[in-house]
Amino acid sequence: MSQAAKAPKTEKPATAAQIFPFPTFDLTKFEMPKFDGASFDFAKAEVPAAMREATEKAVAQIKDGYAKMKAAAEETTDLVEDTYSTASAGVKDFNLKALEAARSNMNAGFDHARDLMGAKSLAEVIELQTAYARKLFETVQTQGKDLSAVVQKTATETVEPVKEKVGKVLKTAAI
Repeated sequence: MSQAAKAPKTEKPATAAQIFPFPTFDLTKFEMPKFDGASFDFAKAEVPAAMREATEKAVAQIKDGYAKMKAAAEETTDLVEDTYSTASAGVKDFNLKALEAARSNMNAGFDHARDLMGAKSLAEVIELQTAYARKLFETVQTQGKDLSAVVQKTATETVEPVKEKVGKVLKTAAI
């Protein structure tokens, strides 16, 4: 019974290294090939004609592409400068007209206030107020048309050259 009480011995499983042993090399037996780079003359090396032609063609295409891109960049720079100048001049004209309109309206308002102070009757006040409102409406309408014309002119002068130059730049880049 003593033998039955003893647990059987289990063996350890073999490791992967034991089953598939990794080969070992003695690297001292291998020798690297000798190459003397200093004595190699690259000037004497011949490049195949096809490779030389392909390289020359690629360089020519790169130079041509660079020239086109440079021209397009210069055109774009000129376009931006011209557009900015035109837009700045238009904004300046608009602001001058708007300030003139505001000054004119303020003076008309002060004149109207002075006239109201000199009125002798309620009927005269109503008559002055009606005339002032009619004249103010006509003046503001005219001023709005003038300001609208300045905006339209500025937009046209700014956008037309942009359309023309962008078309020209795109044609230059595509060629």
